[in-house]
Amino acid sequence: MRARDHRDLFLTTPPEQLADRYRAGDLPDIGMAGFLDAYGMRAAAEIDVGMPRWEEAPAPLFATIANYLRVDDPEQAPDRRFAQAAERAERMIETLAQRSRRSRPVRGRLATFLMRRSRELTGLREIGKFAWLSALQAARRQLLLVGSDLAARSLLERADDIMFLDLSEAQAAVHHKADQRGLVAARRAAYERELRRPAVPGALLSDGTDVEALAPQGPVEDGVLKGMAGAAGRATGRARVIRDPADAYIEPGEILVAPTTDPGWTPLFLTTAGLVTETGSPVAHGPTVAREYGIPAVICVRDATHRIRTGQLITIDGSAGTVRLEEDG
Repeated sequence: MRARDHRDLFLTTPPEQLADRYRAGDLPDIGMAGFLDAYGMRAAAEIDVGMPRWEEAPAPLFATIANYLRVDDPEQAPDRRFAQAAERAERMIETLAQRSRRSRPVRGRLATFLMRRSRELTGLREIGKFAWLSALQAARRQLLLVGSDLAARSLLERADDIMFLDLSEAQAAVHHKADQRGLVAARRAAYERELRRPAVPGALLSDGTDVEALAPQGPVEDGVLKGMAGAAGRATGRARVIRDPADAYIEPGEILVAPTTDPGWTPLFLTTAGLVTETGSPVAHGPTVAREYGIPAVICVRDATHRIRTGQLITIDGSAGTVRLEEDG
């Protein structure tokens, strides 16, 4: 990893400054250009064409590199942890295979074949979305070119304002020189206001009723938050509450607490001891990746990012679906 040769630089410089220096050609070559050529179409919330791609805003990548460089224990290095998870999975398959072949030899062989095939092919579940991210990237590039032209003609303030227009409004600006700056300013203000909301209801009725607020709470044990099982295992560590992965700082061994996750969050998983999310399902992105990486996960913990604070010692049980708030002492 070439970044390790410049460890102090990446650990002491904010990710946004590193991104600015990279764009200015003022950073050591660590292979970032090649990485962005292959994966620059990715981002948090990447199915939204309005979201900047890593090729435009690489700050999250520099934040992730810094997180990896903080790992001092070689056994906790991201590549080693991934390998350890794979080794555990293989051992479990072998254990189940021996057990099943003793009672039902033919079915046992079939079960072993299916388990190994699942291990080989399950990772392809994301290939469909990954395949059309390049098309989204190309569409965004073209939209930004149009936006840049409109900004040069004083019909927009800046290129990415085009993302706040629908097709007919953009056409009116292009073909009829309609000044859309006022419209965009209002929509951008509304967008930024909505971004400040601490949480978004999972479901709303037509009259604005928050369905989750009406749902009855189950029995609550003192100091225990109840959710759903996401990925098996137990972990105890300090919580790190993160609502946006763009410049996320996380220490090795901390437990990530987030509203939800998507593929843009995945680089954080390799240095965490566990995952807690407020929403999701057992087949959603977060718990699926957690199982692949061999870390426990608890999902659907209501208001987790508000009831858990960064630095708090917690124990998560990914089989029982619980988060225990520990007493520091």
